[in-house]
Amino acid sequence: MEPEKHYRNLEAMYKKGPINAFFDPQITVSKGAALIECEVQETFQHAAGGLHGCVYFKMLDDAAYFAAASREREYFLVTVSFQVYLMRSVPKGLLRAQGKLVQFSPGLIVAEAELFDLRGREIGRGSGTFAKSPVLIESAAGYGSADGHS
Repeated sequence: MEPEKHYRNLEAMYKKGPINAFFDPQITVSKGAALIECEVQETFQHAAGGLHGCVYFKMLDDAAYFAAASREREYFLVTVSFQVYLMRSVPKGLLRAQGKLVQFSPGLIVAEAELFDLRGREIGRGSGTFAKSPVLIESAAGYGSADGHS
């Protein structure tokens, strides 16, 4: 499969994830990289009005995951571990997570991500390790729908 087709299929798969109906993020995948944008909703806030940590984790993990998945065309990846650093609170605005692949080898897949607010300030960062699952990527919901299938 051509790389660009794989990237569009990954984007279609991401949009099909049921969790994304709640967050409504947008994704762009490229070679060893992913960009995710999401508008902060009031429902993303904790009781003190700041962005809940689960949103930081989701955006950072997703961006790093899809940067890693951009290189794996056969198997669905799973997150094995992920370290998150919350550096600044935000109550509203557009969030942008940028993921990049750091290491891709048979025994080790590592990717990092940074999370920025609307003004371009870094509000979080994370890094994770990912592994190939036994699930073929083509069987994942939405994968292949970029070309009208699934």
